[in-house]
Amino acid sequence: MSVAERPFDLVLFDLDGTLIDSAPQLALAVNRMLADCGFATAPEATVRTWVGNGADKLVKRALAHAGADEALFATARPLFGDHYQACLLDGLEMYAGVAATLQRLHVAGYQLAIVTNKPSDYVAPILDALGISSLFSLWLGGNSLPQKKPDPAPLLHACHELAIPVSRTLMVGDSENDVLAARAAAMPVVALTYGYNYGRDIADSHPDWLFDHFCGLDSILP
Repeated sequence: MSVAERPFDLVLFDLDGTLIDSAPQLALAVNRMLADCGFATAPEATVRTWVGNGADKLVKRALAHAGADEALFATARPLFGDHYQACLLDGLEMYAGVAATLQRLHVAGYQLAIVTNKPSDYVAPILDALGISSLFSLWLGGNSLPQKKPDPAPLLHACHELAIPVSRTLMVGDSENDVLAARAAAMPVVALTYGYNYGRDIADSHPDWLFDHFCGLDSILP
């Protein structure tokens, strides 16, 4: 298939739960924060269900789980940030097939970008540590714009910055937020089943394509 015949020119990727499994590091930081605040820790499997709406929401969910007063957020949030920064890269890995597929898409001439709700300060160090920074034309963190997913603004901003129409752009993510953002932007969307979706089946969000493995993208991105 020639470049002119491809259905897409730009592919937007979520980060946590799509390209990387960051739950081990997030759980470690959350539990160190909870311990600092005098609360019991939570199993990693539980923390996984809290991931997806950015760090602020993650901390608020952890505090609610612990039965803490909402006022404690002002103290707990910076504690979490310090702990997560300290363990950000510990054992960090991409999901199976991610590195090879991203490299193939880059070589094939697709423009690639990251649109994540993860705070911006963490994104570049992760991409650099994994050796994939050069594959992306743009990345947006959860605080890069006033809005974050499920608002469509970050997706539309990426299209604008890279001068590629929404109709030629594909969103790839693992949560309802990704699907909702893509739908609101009138953008086709792929959902991956292995990520974080608050313990719910991502199929219920009705993405355009649903894959169990990242390499499923090969079937629609030649």
